[in-house]
Amino acid sequence: MILARSGAFKRVLDAFFPSVLGGTCAIPGAYGFGKTAISQALSKYSNPNTVVNVGCGERGNEMAEVLMDFPQLTMTLPDGREESVMKRTTLVANTSNMPVAAREASIYTGYFPCIKAEMPAHSGYPAYLAACLASFYEHAGKVKCLSGPERTGSVTIVGAVSLPGGDFSDPVTSATLSVVQFFWGLDKKLAQRKHFPSANWLISYSKYSSALESFYDQFDSDFIDIRTKAREVLQREDDLNEIVQLVGKDVLAESDKITLETAKLLREDYLALHKRLYDKSCSFNKSVWMMRNIIHFYNLANQGAERGAVMDGQKITYSLIKHRLGDIFYRLVSQKFEDPGEGEEALVGKFKKLHEDLTAGFRNHEDETR
Repeated sequence: MILARSGAFKRVLDAFFPSVLGGTCAIPGAYGFGKTAISQALSKYSNPNTVVNVGCGERGNEMAEVLMDFPQLTMTLPDGREESVMKRTTLVANTSNMPVAAREASIYTGYFPCIKAEMPAHSGYPAYLAACLASFYEHAGKVKCLSGPERTGSVTIVGAVSLPGGDFSDPVTSATLSVVQFFWGLDKKLAQRKHFPSANWLISYSKYSSALESFYDQFDSDFIDIRTKAREVLQREDDLNEIVQLVGKDVLAESDKITLETAKLLREDYLALHKRLYDKSCSFNKSVWMMRNIIHFYNLANQGAERGAVMDGQKITYSLIKHRLGDIFYRLVSQKFEDPGEGEEALVGKFKKLHEDLTAGFRNHEDETR
């Protein structure tokens, strides 16, 4: 996998929509949607030996930002040493105000959002746009060095496509999605709410999940089922929002209220990056345990509501559950603030303790209401 150790990027990229070394990825979005931030996060926190960052048709100020920021960024090597990101990074600056010939020259090292001088076909792009994109992305995959010492490796291609207005139906994106196996759809509303990474979980996808099943099974046999349930909760939330907008939240069943609150936990406390220092990095172990505890809470809350226990003539509701288990709920919300500096073993111990406390808390709550 592409192991992106940066906070929510790790949780979204490796847990929800995984990519792989040697894969092909597309991240389209308009100005301000976070494409540059994602590119910088991948350059800084992922695990390739060499990063080629190409700004083909980019705004000059964005490339200037990269040129100023990258020399200041450092990465932690496996042996614990800090090293400048620039030591493994090549930047190709090919801004939108440069001649068309200069853009054409960068086709073979970068993406293809440029308009060539041929007769335009669809929306001003050449008729062979799809073929050019396909020939570019086919360079991704496993590679073998034929000269010098025999070595093997991989080439991973991540295309961050600039979209005016964020319309995914433009010719470049449409042609790209027919080729790539990984798609992060950057969403305008999420970006405006400062929810980063602004990948819309309802339209984003990864076709590499099946290829990673053996890895997931070896790492944690329950992970695939947990992730499937988390996606179902988010999809169900989208359906329920239409009802809420029409008649309000109060008319919903308790199970639906639990779904909305769990989806909120996933959106705001799992899929969003927090600026606090403790969320700057996130191991895959932490990502899995955070999701496991959120879904465990969802399952236990639903079980409690379905049993319909009564306390003082009052039916058990989600509001009552949240009130009685307020301390545990706060710990659930605060999972991402666990300090990675404490070490993997200590973090997993805390998450396991929360998992056990959730089980005990709901059991005690049910005993008290009998």
